[in-house]
Amino acid sequence: MDRELYGREAVLDDTGLAARLTGLTPYGFAAAAYEHGDDPPVTVFTGGRGMGKTALLKQLRNAYRGGTPLALLDCAHIEPPLDHGPGWNPLTGALAELAVQLSPKVHSAKPVEFPRLALGLAAVAVTGWSQEDDDRARRDLQRLGPVLATVDETKGAAGTWVSKVLAKLAATAAESTAPLAGVLAEATVETVLEEVFGRYQRKSKAWYGAYRNAGGRGELGLHQLAVDFEQGGRRREEAEGFLVGALVEDVRRAYTGLTRRGTRRGRPLVLLDNAHLPLGRRLVEPVLRDRSAGHRDQLVIVASSRDRDHEGLSRATRARLPEVAHRAPCPRGPDITSGILAVELTPLGAAHTRAVFDRHDPAGRTPAGLSRAVHRLTGGRPLAVALLGRAAGGVPAERRGALTPGALLDLTVELREDAPAVPVAATLLGELLPPGLRPDVAAVLAAAHDEGSARVLARTRLRGASLEGDMALLVRDALRADGWPEGDGHFVADPLLRALLLHRLRFHDGDAPAYAAWRAVHETLHRHHGPTPDAAPHRLRQELALGRTEGAVTELRRAFPGPDVLGWLERLRMIASAPYPREHRSTGPDPRRAVALGEDPGGPLPDGLDGDAAALHLCLRRLLHAVWLLTDHLALPDDDVVDMLVHELRQLSGRHLTGTSPLWDAATHWPKDIRAWRGLTVPPGREDGV
Repeated sequence: MDRELYGREAVLDDTGLAARLTGLTPYGFAAAAYEHGDDPPVTVFTGGRGMGKTALLKQLRNAYRGGTPLALLDCAHIEPPLDHGPGWNPLTGALAELAVQLSPKVHSAKPVEFPRLALGLAAVAVTGWSQEDDDRARRDLQRLGPVLATVDETKGAAGTWVSKVLAKLAATAAESTAPLAGVLAEATVETVLEEVFGRYQRKSKAWYGAYRNAGGRGELGLHQLAVDFEQGGRRREEAEGFLVGALVEDVRRAYTGLTRRGTRRGRPLVLLDNAHLPLGRRLVEPVLRDRSAGHRDQLVIVASSRDRDHEGLSRATRARLPEVAHRAPCPRGPDITSGILAVELTPLGAAHTRAVFDRHDPAGRTPAGLSRAVHRLTGGRPLAVALLGRAAGGVPAERRGALTPGALLDLTVELREDAPAVPVAATLLGELLPPGLRPDVAAVLAAAHDEGSARVLARTRLRGASLEGDMALLVRDALRADGWPEGDGHFVADPLLRALLLHRLRFHDGDAPAYAAWRAVHETLHRHHGPTPDAAPHRLRQELALGRTEGAVTELRRAFPGPDVLGWLERLRMIASAPYPREHRSTGPDPRRAVALGEDPGGPLPDGLDGDAAALHLCLRRLLHAVWLLTDHLALPDDDVVDMLVHELRQLSGRHLTGTSPLWDAATHWPKDIRAWRGLTVPPGREDGV
C-alpha cells in the first residue's frame, strides 16, 4: 500500500506535473492535457538526503504502473554480474534493465519491443571474446535473453541461439590471433537476426546505418559500434550514446509505427533515481542532445538529484515544488541542459508534519507540541518525519503523553511486518549520513563547534582513523559534497544529523552510567578551550555537556554587571546550546525543568556570597536551565518554564545598572522566538539576529 506523501500534491494530483507530462492522470489513467506538446523536458527533482526523492519516484511508479510503459532504475545500484566480460558495463546493464521493465503489456496496449537496442547490446556483448574463455562469453550472451525476449519471447528466452552464436564466433576467429570486435559483432548480430528476429523485425538493423562511418549500411554501423565500444574513451561514449538512442527509438516506434498509431494513450515513463551520479548523466545526456538537435521522442524522463548545483543542471529551468502544481514552463535555449526542468523538493510544512502524526496517533495521545518539535528538529525532511511519526504511533497509548523528540530517537520501530523492529536513531543515521563516512568517526566530530575544535578531536581521539589526511577535513568535505549546511556555531550544522550523531556517541557503547566515549570527547574539548576569557563560553558549554553547571552560573554571575549586556546574552545563549547529557529511555519530566522553576535548588550555593549575590546566583541558575531546556531540539517547550524565563529576565533588567533595555527586550522577544519555534535572537527581536 502506498504511504501518504504529504506536500507532494503538485506532482501527484490529477492536474499535477506528472499528469501534464505523461498525458495520463495517476491511478485512473484518464486523458490529461499535455503541457509541453511533443517536447517534454527531462524533469529532475532535487533535494538533500531524506527529502523524499526516492519515495516520490516510487509513488510515481505505483501511480502509473499498468497504465503506461514504465521503468524505475536506481543509478547508484546497478549490480555487476559475476565474471562479466568487457561487453558489460553499468550503462549496458542499465539499458537492458530499462528495456525489460518497459516491455510488459499495459492498459489497452501491446508490449513494447526493443529490436534496435537488442542488436546494439548483442554487438558489444562479446567484446574481448576468445575461444579460451567461451564460458564467460556464454554467460554474457545469456544475459541478453530478457532483452531479446522483448523481440520474441519464446526464442529469446530459450537460449538455443547462444550455442549457434558461439559456434559462429569460433569459426570467425579461427584464423585470428586476437579477437576483432567488429568481426565478432557481425557474427553475433547475424546469428541473432537469423535465430530470434522475424522478417519485419530484421529491418531494425537499418537504423544503425546512421552510425558514424556506416554510410547508411546497418551491418557496418554495428561493426563500427563494437569497435568504438572496445576502444574506450570518447569513442566508447559515442557508442554508448547511440545505444541510449536505440532504446529511445524503439519506444518511439512503438508509439508511432503504422500498427501502433492511435492504440496507445499517454507517454511512457522512465524514472531515474540518483541521476546525479555518472551513470545518470550517461543515460540522460544523449536524449537531451538529440532533443536539442530537433529530434522528438515519446519518452518522459523523471529523475532525482541530490546535488542541486550539479553541472549537468547548469542551464536548467529551476522551480520549487509548489510552483509546478499548475504550470511548469521550460523554455529551450541553445544549451542542451536547457531541456531540463529542475524542481527543488521543499520541506514539509508544520501542518504536513501534524498530519503525519495524526495518521499514526488518531486519538491525539501524543503531546500537543510534539509534531511541531519534530518539525523543528527534522527541518521538515519527509524521511525523518515519517519515521518519527511511525515510531510515535507504535508506543502504547498510555505512554504517548510523555514523548519528546529525544524519546522518539530512543525507540525502535517496525518497518516491515516480516522483519524485527529497528532502532530509530541508527536507522535514520544510516539513511542520512553520506556513504563512506564512518558513523563512529562522524559522531566524535559532531561534538565540535567549529572546524578548529573538530581538528583537535581528530588529532586526539581519531588517530589512525584515516591514512588520507586530516579526518576533520575529510568529514567536512563529505558533508559539504552531500549538500549539508555549514556554520551556525556547530561543526555539524544540521540539527537532526547532529542529534543523531551525538545520540550514537552517547548511547552506542551501552556503558551507562560511565558514558566513556561521550565524556572523553567533551573533556578533550574542555581542555582544548583552556582558561582564556575568549574561550570561556566554549569551555563552559562543554561543562554543561558533562553535567556540570555551576561553573557556567558562576561565570555568568561575575560577568553580569559589565556594560556589554548583548554580549552577555549571547554568551548565555551559546553556553546553553550544549547537548544535554540525557539518560537513555528516561521517563518522567526533564530534570532541568525543576531547576528552572525553582522546585529543585540545583545544589548548594558557593561559599562567601552575600544576600544579593546569592539571590543573583539562584536567578541565573534558574535562567540558565530554562534557556538550556527551551532551546533544546530534543525537548518540548514548556509554558511554565517560558513564564519563568520572562520573570527572571525582567528581574535581571531591574538589577542591572545600565543594561536594562536589552534584558527587558529579551524578556519580551525570547518567548516569542520560542513559541515561533526559532532560535533566540540577539539582539532580541531583530529578524536578522543570530
